[in-house]
Amino acid sequence: MNAEEQAGDLESPLIPFADQEHDYQARKGQQLTRDEFFVEVKKQLLLVGPLVSSNFLLFCIQVVSVMYVGHLGELALSGASMATSFASVTGISLMIGMGSALDTFCGQSYGAKQYHMLGIHMQRAMIVLLLVSIPLAVVWANTGFILEFLGQDPEISAAAGEFACYMIPSLFAYAILQCHSRFLQTQTNVVPMIVTTGTATLLHLLICWLLVYKTSLGYKGAAVANCIAYWINALLLFLYVRFSPSCKHTWTGFSKEAFHGILSFLKLSIPSAVMISLEMWCFEMMVLLSGLLPNPKLETSVLSISLNTCALTYMIPLGLGGAASTRVSNELGAGKPQLAHLSVCVTLSMVVTEGIVVVAVMILGRKVWGYCYTSDKEVVEYVGEILLWVAIAHFFDGIQSVLSGVIRGSGQQKIGAYVNLGAYYLIGIPISIILAFVLHIGGKGLWIGITVALFVQAVSLSIIVTCTNWEKEVKKASDRVHKTMAVTDAVS
Repeated sequence: MNAEEQAGDLESPLIPFADQEHDYQARKGQQLTRDEFFVEVKKQLLLVGPLVSSNFLLFCIQVVSVMYVGHLGELALSGASMATSFASVTGISLMIGMGSALDTFCGQSYGAKQYHMLGIHMQRAMIVLLLVSIPLAVVWANTGFILEFLGQDPEISAAAGEFACYMIPSLFAYAILQCHSRFLQTQTNVVPMIVTTGTATLLHLLICWLLVYKTSLGYKGAAVANCIAYWINALLLFLYVRFSPSCKHTWTGFSKEAFHGILSFLKLSIPSAVMISLEMWCFEMMVLLSGLLPNPKLETSVLSISLNTCALTYMIPLGLGGAASTRVSNELGAGKPQLAHLSVCVTLSMVVTEGIVVVAVMILGRKVWGYCYTSDKEVVEYVGEILLWVAIAHFFDGIQSVLSGVIRGSGQQKIGAYVNLGAYYLIGIPISIILAFVLHIGGKGLWIGITVALFVQAVSLSIIVTCTNWEKEVKKASDRVHKTMAVTDAVS
């Protein structure tokens, strides 16, 4: 869309309801054409590629840090790993969750051609996330005491506590980064995210090496390097949004309007945070449970490898989920229920295809994959057994990722939170505990429980999406955009 078209759209009504209603009624009952299907595939591929790349590069920042710290000794690695897990549970998951409310607000506003509202929604999100970061920073500052209170090894807890303290500045950077990433993603302007994340990751390779090995910081240098990488990424996106011509209609400067409508944002961001956090916490809980099994060193090592493999392969479904969220929210905001439904069908087709390919590769390579991490034959053989379940889990994880994106795009996060609570904590984790500790299946039992949880989650979300009335969702999207516009008009 060129500048003239966008400028014209800004002066148009919120949504040209009469025209869209006429178009929809004219198309009602007709099947979408083959050309429309392939146009949608092209749109999603243009989104998925950059999203997968930027997610993978962001993931690499943590991987690089752990790799460098791993050469300093067992205590340094244990402390850094525990601090990273603790930070993920108590901070990062909440930032991602609350920030994902912008998938709904910004995505639907963009579809409704209310471009100036995107900047206001992003500012509102930044205010909320930065305020939430303050109490979370206090929690991180007391990581050592909290971990020791929970029964962790005192020496490892102390090391983790120091590492977490040095990571505190990254919390605020991550809040800014999440808001800007969602702001751009919902406009399908995702290429800059690759550039900024790639730049930050490349610089992190050098900065982390220097701080860990060439200063007195040691393993704490990795935490400082993480902060620097996140701040570089956040500042580059900040500058891009403010100075790029592609954002001149969606970013119109700082506005006092952002301080109004915060309650509406919280009503959606809190369920979003619960929905995503419940899922992330479940995987972290598996690590804690593995340490209670017989032969904990073997179980923890194998679980770490399998979780790392799971996270690595999840980058593709994560990108597809982001694409689904963006396309659904845009089409609902534009008042096009048929195209919103088409977006769901296309993304599901893509993730099922991806899942079949990845499952086949995992199963075929399961006996040698462990050698990428260790030369210990016992560990490699055990990894081979576990990967069968990791492969099955990945297939259902991909489907739920896309469907979760649809839920975010349509603003149904509250029901998504209930689904995740039931799937993981009422079904998945109890099954994991019974299989691992009562039936003595060990780490394999933990993975079976998670696989069952992912299956239940995928089936439940499938039922919800299948039963969704897209015409009603269009009306809800319209009401949501109207409501935020009314608040803005009242202020101005």
